[in-house]
Amino acid sequence: MIDAAVVDCGGGNLASVIRALEACSARVRLVAHPDELGRPSHIVLPGQGAFADGMRTLRESGLVEALGEQVAGSGTPLLGICLGLQILGLRGNEGGPTAGLGRIEGEVVKLEPDARERRLPHVGWNQVELSEPGRDHPLFRDIPDGTDFYFLHSYHLRCRNPGEVLAHTPYCGRWVSAAARGNIQGVQFHPEKSQAMGLKLLRNFLSL
Repeated sequence: MIDAAVVDCGGGNLASVIRALEACSARVRLVAHPDELGRPSHIVLPGQGAFADGMRTLRESGLVEALGEQVAGSGTPLLGICLGLQILGLRGNEGGPTAGLGRIEGEVVKLEPDARERRLPHVGWNQVELSEPGRDHPLFRDIPDGTDFYFLHSYHLRCRNPGEVLAHTPYCGRWVSAAARGNIQGVQFHPEKSQAMGLKLLRNFLSL
């Protein structure tokens, strides 16, 4: 059985992520301290809230170093969700300038409304448009280009390397909604709230 560790970085969507992974036939453990991490087959880093708060939780718990050992040392597949994608970047600005985990080259910046009807936070269903790297990435296997997923956020990861960008989404401009580097991938949307296609994406991740 797949042994998935869900890392608690202070977000409020842990229960729904756990239920979705269990629906994909994974055995799931909630991890708040390094000694609880063990040797999972997969790691999920979910979260909602400010970048600075999420990184503070990970640093104070000692999970930054433990995750580094698992992901960089052992090559364990990791999926960041929403805030989890953002803190994979080099730096964030929500809650004050804060260093991230530095696993994907990019900075987290606020969405900029481009019309009067564009409101923040960005809440609801929106398209995920696959880039060339995304079309061939196993995370999006059998998921059609332009599929709608559920979003809830006001910040986004601005990637430096186009080769790490799997998908974009149009709202307040056009920004990165999925990215990957090696065994690390992240999505700005919430697959656990995105019904059938969200579960499909989670199954794709668990098959890595």
